[in-house]
Amino acid sequence: MEELLGKLREAASAETVSFQRILQAVEDTSFLPVLMVPALLVVSPLSGIPLFSSICGLIIAFVAGQMVFGRHHLWLPEAMTGKEIRARRLRDGLDRIAGLARWLDRNATGHGSWAMRRPVRKGCELACMTCGLAMPLLEIVPFSSSILGLAVLLFSVAMLARDALFMAMGALLMLTALSLPFYAINAVAAVML
Repeated sequence: MEELLGKLREAASAETVSFQRILQAVEDTSFLPVLMVPALLVVSPLSGIPLFSSICGLIIAFVAGQMVFGRHHLWLPEAMTGKEIRARRLRDGLDRIAGLARWLDRNATGHGSWAMRRPVRKGCELACMTCGLAMPLLEIVPFSSSILGLAVLLFSVAMLARDALFMAMGALLMLTALSLPFYAINAVAAVML
């Protein structure tokens, strides 16, 4: 994870940086590092930028969807990858999540690797796709996109390190984030009655 953050910092050396440049910085044909990039970005304070979480969510859904359907090469539409953000904001956001990256690197050690076989892995891929598709819908609920981004990050680490504990944490966060709108609706209804 720390190596991934280093590559992203290198990509943010200009004044602005596009999503395409960010994804190219990963320099990996593997889907998992590419899936981790928008998940990391949406966990960072950058998620406060209007529509940023939606774009990251759609990228996550596209990448995870291609994993679910067994594609061998990644494809993303230019309408998503052409969007740009200020590189300084990206660097600041990466600095704030550096501690999380260190923690993930230290603790992903393959707990319950026996549980991360094909059917469970496919479930993780579907969960990532669901989280990505939910982000644009939940952007109006504060912090829900960041929680979903963290869930995707945990699912990705679980698949990469074959760690069932991280998968369970990701599932718990996903269920928490997806239940937030119901709590918000109930709170509003209680106030109105």
